[in-house]
Amino acid sequence: MALRPSSSFHISRSSSDCIGFPAGLTERRCWLYETATSVRMIGPRRYLRRILMNHPKTLTAAHWGLYEIRDAMTAEVSIHPFATDPSPSPIGLQMLETARSDSRVRRPAVRKGWLENGPASRGQRGLEPFVEVDWSVALDLVARELGRVKQQHGNQAIFGGSYGWSSAGRFHHAQSQVHRFLNCIGGYVRHLNSYSLGVAHPLLPYLVAPIGELMMTHNDWDSLIEHCELFVTFGGVPAKNAQISQGGTAEHRIPGALARMQRAGIKFVNISPTRKDLETGADFEWWPIRPNTDTALMLALAYVLVEEGLHDTTFLATYCVGFEVFRNYLLGQKDGVRKTPDWAGGITGIDPERIRSLAREMGAKRCMINAAWSLQRAHHGEQPYWALISLAALVGQIGTPGGGFGVGYGAENLLGSPHARISGPTLPQGSNAVDSFIPVARIVDMLESPGQPFTYSGKIHHYPDVKLVYWAGGNPFHHHQDLTRLVNAWRLPDSVFVNEQFWTPLAKMADVVFPATTALEREDIFFSPKEHLIAPMKQAIPRVGEARDDYDIFRGLSDRLGVDAAFSEHRDARQWIEHLYIDWRERIAGDGVALPDFESFWHGETVALPKPSRPTVMLEAFRDDPLAHPLGTPSGKIEIYSATVDGFGYADCPGGHATWLEPAEWLGSPLATTYPLHLISDQPSTRLHSQLDHGPLSRSQKIQGREPVDIHPDDADRRGIRTGDIVRLFNARGSCLSGANVTANVVSGVVRLSTGAWFDPQDWSGNQVLEKHGNPNALTADLAASSFSQGCAAQTCLVDIEKYLDAAPPVSAFDTPDGVASLAT
Repeated sequence: MALRPSSSFHISRSSSDCIGFPAGLTERRCWLYETATSVRMIGPRRYLRRILMNHPKTLTAAHWGLYEIRDAMTAEVSIHPFATDPSPSPIGLQMLETARSDSRVRRPAVRKGWLENGPASRGQRGLEPFVEVDWSVALDLVARELGRVKQQHGNQAIFGGSYGWSSAGRFHHAQSQVHRFLNCIGGYVRHLNSYSLGVAHPLLPYLVAPIGELMMTHNDWDSLIEHCELFVTFGGVPAKNAQISQGGTAEHRIPGALARMQRAGIKFVNISPTRKDLETGADFEWWPIRPNTDTALMLALAYVLVEEGLHDTTFLATYCVGFEVFRNYLLGQKDGVRKTPDWAGGITGIDPERIRSLAREMGAKRCMINAAWSLQRAHHGEQPYWALISLAALVGQIGTPGGGFGVGYGAENLLGSPHARISGPTLPQGSNAVDSFIPVARIVDMLESPGQPFTYSGKIHHYPDVKLVYWAGGNPFHHHQDLTRLVNAWRLPDSVFVNEQFWTPLAKMADVVFPATTALEREDIFFSPKEHLIAPMKQAIPRVGEARDDYDIFRGLSDRLGVDAAFSEHRDARQWIEHLYIDWRERIAGDGVALPDFESFWHGETVALPKPSRPTVMLEAFRDDPLAHPLGTPSGKIEIYSATVDGFGYADCPGGHATWLEPAEWLGSPLATTYPLHLISDQPSTRLHSQLDHGPLSRSQKIQGREPVDIHPDDADRRGIRTGDIVRLFNARGSCLSGANVTANVVSGVVRLSTGAWFDPQDWSGNQVLEKHGNPNALTADLAASSFSQGCAAQTCLVDIEKYLDAAPPVSAFDTPDGVASLAT
């Protein structure tokens, strides 16, 4: 390899300054002389190591992992997988193409009607061209409107929208930035929880522990490989989902872990409407269950354990409360219905004898029972997670290596990590002076019904009257359901402001769009929970167009609103990064974690974090001594029956224990005679949510430019559909076009259309028009999981499908709106 001068040798840039070298040498000869001398003195290996240490790799990070940048800040820049990542995600490798694509927001842009008439033009949101303006103009306009709303309506009229999934980089995190800014100007209406875990967040603290705590402490893969004998998973362990992790990852573990478990002889049973959400490198049992019926199957498994005396009575008596109430329900003493395998077979489509056999096996082997997050993204989504914990309690292996339950193995790379749990550097967000909030999936209800009551976790609250939405990070026109309803509700606030990188549907439905930088255009700190290293993130490319960091955008607004000192604390971005690191270094030193000083960290590559002294086993301390380590539940134990939740009196979350409740839409409902296919809208394999949908990897998997839909051969044959056909999915809420993929990997009666295709209606009128690109949320119901959680119920959705015979309209999802120049120009 060609070696270049290292700054540590202080090579002169003038031959006359080659002090200490023979006279008359040119600069290049000075370097060659020094190289030869150094190699002779310290040896070639040590010299090469010194060179490499003084020329560290340029690293960046994204949700999909840590990546190496070559030739940063040059025309030859390129991105590569992190060298030691055993299974790097290909998604992040396309960040360069997407960052410089024609879909990029290039300059501040203002909707023409809002520029001319302000909030009075709100009804034209999404229907008018944009006008590109100077930064000073855009910042003045937004600051003026923020001030007006504050003065006339108060901060409770400002909604701080950010569903910016926990992006890589501890400082440039859009959600933290927008919340800090809004707190500095007096507060904002916030959201609680997430679309992914809208049920688990409020429910699990009553039953066992907060979902965040459980995610950090799942039994690690090594302990599963060593101790587990039977792995039963409801919804698979989708490695495609685990390409990502909160804050990124340097070590994708799941594909290798599943293969090692398979080689170790562990038996897998995948209970799911789709086969492909588990891949172990070999065959496994696939139980093709009807969607939204997992609770019935879990109840039947529990019934067999109780009926045959296979349940662990000692564990139940020592660590749980409420088993007797639940047992009475299983045996039919409460409602007259015994939850037998025959009963469950008629609901789930699963052979009753297989149910009996699996229950006996679960009682006899070291068994891990896992449930995907998708199970609770459904009508009555509380019930499958409650049933999962109750079933695992009956088996009695919670807190043991290789046994117990999992709430989302495969949902992201974090779960099952063997690495130490260390708190990371965090940007302070300040204090929010506004008490009003909404559960995240109830944003349309809030916009449509200000002042109306809603229930949440046993209390009654009221929707605020929001006049202004400021969104930074995320895309509600991806996450939310029934997008036609959202389009109309989105026109109700006076003003909508957005920090965006690309011309997403959110940007097209805004009044003012600020162009924001991508991770490649800025510096930051890579840290992710339960990863084994940290790293400095360096700028890889110049800023595209006139893009600014979210921090700089909010600093410009803070200056105009008189709160810059509170927001910025007189630091620029680099100074904040250094400040966060130094504060973090001092804080965790007390926990015995030693980090290098900032200069050493910043000019190096990666820093290894300490290894844990023992395997991670979820709830191990509680099992070892429940008195010394009680849970945070009202009883301090696992609550199979919760008197607290029962006391809330919710008819759609009744009884205080896991209960079978028919969803509003499922294959056993009368609506199935009209719409006979159940739509599964899962995570895609080629992007995170809708991020980088415009990139080459995502586009390469589309069919005629549209998101593919999996359909069983029997369902396709009845409709004359073949792979590659353009098809129309439809129900009473809307319709969308997709490309057919005929496959036996989905159960008959089910179609699978992944989320994330940028919403692309034929027009933005707010009428029920055809969506052209394959976004399943044109079809899903904006329905609360229950009055208890108010979580989203996207997986409860019936549709029909037909071959599309008309000329398919062109996809325009990635086009820039009228009035905006593309990067190509």
